[in-house]
Amino acid sequence: MKYGFLSALFFLSFLSVAHAQSPLGKLFIIGGGSRSDELMAKLVETADLKNKDYVVVLPMASEVPQESSEGVSKQLAKLFRNKIRAFNFSRSLTGNKKWLDSVRNARLIYIPGGDQDRFMDVVRNTPLYEAIHAAYQKGSTIAGTSAGAAVMSKVMITGQQLAGDTSYKETFDKLWDKNIEFKEGLGLLDSVIIDQHFLKRSRHNRLISALAAKPHYTCIGIDESTAIIVRGKNIEVTGESQVISISDPEGLRVNAKGLIQMRDLRFGLYTGGEQFRLP
Repeated sequence: MKYGFLSALFFLSFLSVAHAQSPLGKLFIIGGGSRSDELMAKLVETADLKNKDYVVVLPMASEVPQESSEGVSKQLAKLFRNKIRAFNFSRSLTGNKKWLDSVRNARLIYIPGGDQDRFMDVVRNTPLYEAIHAAYQKGSTIAGTSAGAAVMSKVMITGQQLAGDTSYKETFDKLWDKNIEFKEGLGLLDSVIIDQHFLKRSRHNRLISALAAKPHYTCIGIDESTAIIVRGKNIEVTGESQVISISDPEGLRVNAKGLIQMRDLRFGLYTGGEQFRLP
């Protein structure tokens, strides 16, 4: 009991320190789909790998973690000679000191796709969560695609609907109040919600639902084969398609049938090479 209490105190103290300091690292958030060599070369450039630096792949979101880690490792290996290590953590392994040290000191951490819930069920409230944050704080690049993009947010979209027909659908049929499920993500982005496969899967209704539920947040939809690079409050778009940003809803209300209404919102549509800034 004493050890558990002290561990909890350490975890809480780490979070307070982490939030008090601006991280030195960068985020490279890919909207899913195919990843061109040009896009991955931009990731390598962003990570600024030196000769002794190495990459860690965390494939826990995937149902086939070995195949997932091998796929991204092969693509990255075409672009540099640095070591690439994959660690398929389970809850029982999140205290493995050797693995944690490797995560903490990696120059680039890559989170492949799958199910964001599956990933966070392993990571949430564990030393692995702390290790990822520690790496980000001291200058590492944290990258993710698809589910690996969704987990970046403190408030994470799960993809599930809570009202009406709750069976999983790639998009939402209606803009209902209280229809979108959130869970706790990695928290590398605060007051920002990320959605992925955005234009390809017509997820506009889902992102508007997220904004209605969290009106003080910036909600960002990233299309496939496209990424955002986050450096503090600055965001750069790279890749083949587009990124949408919505925020600051005006006249937000709900009618008697539970349908969302708003008079206006701030809207941005960006392509590769463009930049915008978070509030």
